[in-house]
Amino acid sequence: MDSDVRTAGPAAPRHQILAEDHASAWLGIELLEVGEGSARIAMTVRPEMLNGFGIAHGGMIFAFADSAFALACNPASPGPDSASGAQDAGTVTVASGADITFLSPVRAGEVLTAVAERRAATGRSGLYDITITAHDGAAGRPVAEFRGRSRTVPAPARPPKAKDPS
Repeated sequence: MDSDVRTAGPAAPRHQILAEDHASAWLGIELLEVGEGSARIAMTVRPEMLNGFGIAHGGMIFAFADSAFALACNPASPGPDSASGAQDAGTVTVASGADITFLSPVRAGEVLTAVAERRAATGRSGLYDITITAHDGAAGRPVAEFRGRSRTVPAPARPPKAKDPS
C-alpha cells in the first residue's frame, strides 16, 4: 500500500522513502522540494496535534522536522555513489541523534514549513539543520530549530507485505 503523502502537483518532487512512510502520511506532509542533501516540506497543524494548552504538541513538531531530516539524508531514488556518501539500494541513512529548540508556539490551522539542509558529511556520518517556520498569513515566523546527526547503515530487512483479505 502506498502512502498518501501529498505532493505539490503532477510535476511535484517524489521521494522513494515516502512510499511506505505512514507517519508522514498521517501528519499530512506535503513534499515541496527535494535535492541532494536538502528537502522542503509543509504541514497544516490540525486540532488532534494540539496538547492540553491548545498549542501544537512538541512531539508533532519534532516528527515533522524528523521527516524533513530523513528526506534530506536519503537520495530520492537509490543509486550508487550519491554525494551524501556511498549510499546504494543496500543502505539507508538514519538518525543517530537529534535535538530541537522550540522558539514559538503553534496553533491549529497554521501551516508549518521545514527546510532541511546538510551541513557536513564525512564517511557514513552527516550533520543536518532543519528550520521550521509557521505561516498564519503572508510572513513566516521561526517556530523551531532541529539539528540531526545521521549514519548510513545496511538497509533493514523488510517484513513481507500482508495479503489483502478480500
